[in-house]
Amino acid sequence: MTPPATSPTSTSLAPRQIWARARGVLLVLALILIGGIVLATMRSADAHGALDPRSADPNGSRAVAEILKAQGVTLRVTTTLDEATALTGADTTLLVSTPDLLTDHQQRTLRAAMTASGGRTVLLGAGDASVTTLAPGVSAATSTSVAVRDPGCPLPAAVRAGSVDIGGERYTTREDDADICYLSGGLPTLVSLDHPGTGDTLLLGSPDLLQNDRLDEQGNASLALQLLGSRPHLVWYLPSLSDVSATEGDPENESPDSTADGFLSLVPSGWLWGTLQLAVAAVLAAIWRGRRLGPLVTEPLPVAIRASEATEGRARLYRKANARDRAATVLRTATRTRVAPLLGVPERDAHSPEALLPALSTRLPETAADPRGLLFGPAPADDAALIRLADQLDALEREVRTS
Repeated sequence: MTPPATSPTSTSLAPRQIWARARGVLLVLALILIGGIVLATMRSADAHGALDPRSADPNGSRAVAEILKAQGVTLRVTTTLDEATALTGADTTLLVSTPDLLTDHQQRTLRAAMTASGGRTVLLGAGDASVTTLAPGVSAATSTSVAVRDPGCPLPAAVRAGSVDIGGERYTTREDDADICYLSGGLPTLVSLDHPGTGDTLLLGSPDLLQNDRLDEQGNASLALQLLGSRPHLVWYLPSLSDVSATEGDPENESPDSTADGFLSLVPSGWLWGTLQLAVAAVLAAIWRGRRLGPLVTEPLPVAIRASEATEGRARLYRKANARDRAATVLRTATRTRVAPLLGVPERDAHSPEALLPALSTRLPETAADPRGLLFGPAPADDAALIRLADQLDALEREVRTS
């Protein structure tokens, strides 16, 4: 025999009740997720084309590339180290946009190509991770903000350009014949190293003067054209983590964790921090929603409240929370408690169907409604069923009292 279907209780919630309780958390998580996607999209849009000579974005470098082309300089853009080193030569300027992205193996390979080519190499924003290998004799100091600075050096390109927007990395050098320009706190943000026979190397602390939105300010365009247009060919190298040469290196330097480290290095730091923040937010939301009230504490009321008012107030609370199961349980429990003494059933057995129902069946006529369903049945499905249950319980109690 199939047992009768039961309605949801306080421990088995209906889908509508689950949705009502969970929608707040879902809304917060949705807002966090949407905010993260919007920020990531904005950040990715901002980062797209940064220092790319093909990009017309504010932080791209298409403007300087077009001017150089108009002056007869051929421009090649590459994202691989092998192609960049293959294109170097005495009549070529090699621009490296983000040297710090290069691995140790890539830096050594690039340095060998720089020395052998005899051309010019321009390193943009080279820091501690790359400057000692790519520019021996130079080390990076603390960085500074980008601001308008005067040349303060005899380098012809800097003298003709005058003041420019520059900053970023600052350098110290042991080379006596190095030109140090655009000082900040006594340290240069532009260093020119000239090694006859092996070409020259220029370290530019920040690439801001090459960006589209800054090229027409100060002497930025003049300095950019002189640094990049001194030779007929320009190779614009944009290092990429997808370059196969980034995975090459000496076997003794590889470790079992290199694969995991390489994967984490491919994940932008912003996404890692964003994931951590989402995890913290999820934990806090779980704690917030999972909080529980402590046990009930009986306290003397400051004023006397009529029983009818207390009953109506509790009924309104049950109705507001759609707690028909709780209301039905209260009604049935009260009825069983009052009926048991009338039937001679001990108080401890008042809520046991095995003890209460046999005694009750002897006092009710055969045409009476099923007492099991009334006293121990499922929760009402709607408010109308709850009202009928209350009426039937009253009728059952009256029948017992008058029988």
